[in-house]
Amino acid sequence: MSSAPSIIYTKTDEAPALATYSLLPIIQAFTKSSGINVETRDISLAGRIIAVFPEFLNEDQQIGDALSELGELAKTPGANIIKLPNISASIPQLKAAIEERYDKVKGSAVNPVLREGNSDRRAPKAVKEYARNNPHSMGAWSGNSKTRVASMGENDFRSNEQSITVENATDVRIELVGADGSTTILKESTPLLAGEVLDATAMRKDALVAFLEDQVAAAKAEGTLFSLHMKATMMKVSDPIIFGHGVRAYFKDLIEKHGDVIEELGVDFNNGFGDLVS
Repeated sequence: MSSAPSIIYTKTDEAPALATYSLLPIIQAFTKSSGINVETRDISLAGRIIAVFPEFLNEDQQIGDALSELGELAKTPGANIIKLPNISASIPQLKAAIEERYDKVKGSAVNPVLREGNSDRRAPKAVKEYARNNPHSMGAWSGNSKTRVASMGENDFRSNEQSITVENATDVRIELVGADGSTTILKESTPLLAGEVLDATAMRKDALVAFLEDQVAAAKAEGTLFSLHMKATMMKVSDPIIFGHGVRAYFKDLIEKHGDVIEELGVDFNNGFGDLVS
């Protein structure tokens, strides 16, 4: 990176190429007279895979780990990074690109790294004013419209959450203690700073399945659309698993009737009902 002031524009997967081709030259034109460099970095899924497994590539095929570089830069006061939307890289997406052993790029690896800096996602004032002055028409609503929101309330991530603030810098180990008393080390070392918050929670599978089945039955009885909302700020490893239980609850009768065939086909409902269709 040069010593002149820089704006870094990220190359990602989901942002259409047309958006980059049209917006990037405008940014470059506006900053040209100010002596500001506009650089690009490849943090697409393909780019991250290439960057983290250089040992499988020839020297001329290797590329730098732009995400790690931007992660360090995002912590500095002078950082200015334009991060476009990037894919969450769930397992089905990764399988299409690489073997499943490449776990280190699973999950939304980009967001937590670049958002360590002073991320500004606010809508500009002009955009807000335009929305206030030109509200979107929602059309006519019928008084017969039915809506009901339900959440677990117990045995879910929210109700089971526990957190502590550590007084002194320390190092912790993450373990899974099985029902039989056996202990499996999931992560040997996680260093914590003094005053840092350590947070953990768990979801009870049986309670989740019972809740989903009850809500599917209620939706059918009321004649309403069954819609599952679980995503928070980014794709988590747990999301496809929870989604899979939702699919199984909705198609419970079908799965019970044709379970042997579905198992024989190797269907994974964590990938959605489309896995059965395909």
